[in-house]
Amino acid sequence: MADDPVLYERDGHVVTLTLNRPEELNAFSDTPMIDGFLAALERVKAEEDVRCIIVTGAGRAFSAGGNVKHMRDKTDMFAGSQGDIESAYRNHVHRVPRAFWNLDIPVIAAVNGPAFGIALDLVCIADIRIASETARFGAPFVKIGIAPGDGGAWFLTHVIGAAKAAEMILVGEPIDAQTALSVGLVSKVSTPSQLMGTARTIAKRISKNAPLAMRTSKRLLRAAPRQNLEEHLDATAKEQAALHMTEDHLEAVTAFLEKRDPEYGGK
Repeated sequence: MADDPVLYERDGHVVTLTLNRPEELNAFSDTPMIDGFLAALERVKAEEDVRCIIVTGAGRAFSAGGNVKHMRDKTDMFAGSQGDIESAYRNHVHRVPRAFWNLDIPVIAAVNGPAFGIALDLVCIADIRIASETARFGAPFVKIGIAPGDGGAWFLTHVIGAAKAAEMILVGEPIDAQTALSVGLVSKVSTPSQLMGTARTIAKRISKNAPLAMRTSKRLLRAAPRQNLEEHLDATAKEQAALHMTEDHLEAVTAFLEKRDPEYGGK
């Protein structure tokens, strides 16, 4: 429905999730937005033939991150004692980066405007990140007297390296789309009018590939930075052998030799 905090739209094998609180710049610390996003991820996982996800924001922002008014007023997840707030982080908001990180379906972040705080984490977790020329990226925690509380220091370091991550987090000032491109935070910058078209084109190209191979490739990409070479080679041998036994692999090589498009069943 139009008033849902996260809109769910499906086109073939591609699902688009739209953060849908434009009047609040899609703030991402209140319970309805967090629960809505987690429910959308569960729905994606339940629909076995989804092959790619696009995440974007409604209105002029991807997401402004935490709701600063709630912080000031000590409401929602910022209510109660220090222990209450710690519990809210551990048992509520931290479910978002865990669930999103562990999703084995390829994800494209189509960043249409500001992506701050936890929203920057969501962008970093995505596999492919493209930005509108109007996008800005920030980790402004120190500007409001707190630190990255949603895994941001870990995610940002993994994407752009320790030095650039430290600069963004400790200075606390946002970077624009072209700077994000230069440091590797995004791979493409698009005009606002072309952003979603670009994202959908990439998503459709992804969705034409063998789905089990795509999910396996994503798992290998996720694991690689934490493995030494021998651990990674061992994992690839196991995963690759399993893929060789799939119906999709047989269909792929048969279609290649017959010079036709493959038809995958995800088996």
